[in-house]
Amino acid sequence: MDGSQGRPEGQKNVLGGTLQSCSKDPVTGFFRDGCCHTGPQDRGLHTVCAVITEEFLDFSKSVGNDLSTPMPQFGFPGLKDGDHWCLCAARWEQAREAGKAPKVRLLATNRVTLAVCRIEDLKAHAIDLQ
Repeated sequence: MDGSQGRPEGQKNVLGGTLQSCSKDPVTGFFRDGCCHTGPQDRGLHTVCAVITEEFLDFSKSVGNDLSTPMPQFGFPGLKDGDHWCLCAARWEQAREAGKAPKVRLLATNRVTLAVCRIEDLKAHAIDLQ
C-alpha cells in the first residue's frame, strides 16, 4: 500500500501551489494526515484549513455540529480556540454568512474548496496573505 489512502496525489491549494500541512497537533484532515486532502470518500469536503475560535465552536454547536467535545472512538480530540483544523467547506461558508467564520490558512486550504467558497471571501479571512 502506498499510504495515500485513496486521496489523489499532487493536490493544490486555493492559490495554485502545493497543498501545505494544516495541523499535526491535533492531527487533522479527512485522512488524518495533517493536510486538507480530499477524495471521493470525503463527501463533506473537509478542505478549509481554519484557525478555530470559540465563536466558531459556539456557532457550529448551535447548528448541530459539536466540534469541542472529544470523541476518541472516531479519533477526534475535540477542538479549542487556536487549533488548526480542516473544516467542511460548506460549514465554513455557512459560518461566514452568519458572520462567525474563523480565519483560514490559504496555503493549506485545498483548491476544491473553490467549488463552495469564493476566493475573495477566503482571502478576506486569510492569515497567510502577504
